[in-house]
Amino acid sequence: MDSVSLKDAGPIVADMAAVIVEHAAYLSEIDGAIGDGDHGINMSKGFRRAGERLGPHPPDLAQGFATLGETLLDEIGGSTGPLYGSFFLDMAASLKGRDAIDRDSFGAMLHAGVAAVIDLGGAKTGDKTLVDVLAPAVATYDEAAAKGEPFHTCLEALDRASEAGLEATRDMVARIGRASRLGERSRGHLDAGAASCRMLLGALSRGLRRHL
Repeated sequence: MDSVSLKDAGPIVADMAAVIVEHAAYLSEIDGAIGDGDHGINMSKGFRRAGERLGPHPPDLAQGFATLGETLLDEIGGSTGPLYGSFFLDMAASLKGRDAIDRDSFGAMLHAGVAAVIDLGGAKTGDKTLVDVLAPAVATYDEAAAKGEPFHTCLEALDRASEAGLEATRDMVARIGRASRLGERSRGHLDAGAASCRMLLGALSRGLRRHL
């Protein structure tokens, strides 16, 4: 079965941090439509600091996720820090004792991260949050894996599903978080948390596919 060594995959964490920093203004613009407008600023701060902690020689993927998770918990306030911090810490924990990641272990890792987000935040599909990217991405990945598709194909499916999940938030009414106070006025706008989540899953998927 195709796999990627965790050591080779370590630099992907830096790629994930870079995509958030690069799109910080865009994420804040999205957030400004129905929220505080600081999602990009806060995310960029946390991911930039994580990049500094990781240094010029990134560790393996599990260690990178652990550093990222710890940094986000330390550096980002509100709900975003705990949600993303727990997401990455639980994914790191799922890789403990492994030297490589393959189709099945990636699926298990993703499920661990998503469960942490749902358990902590209480959001469900349709609430207009990052769960609306995570849930369809995981489901689509699982479907491809259950059909026996190779790791590369499963990652491609996840990438497409995360993009579709983000776009679906545009027509949703926010039911949780600050945006929920707007009611119907939140419809017609993308969710900022879903947007950052889509960026992260896209960078992760692309990074792993480069090594397969």
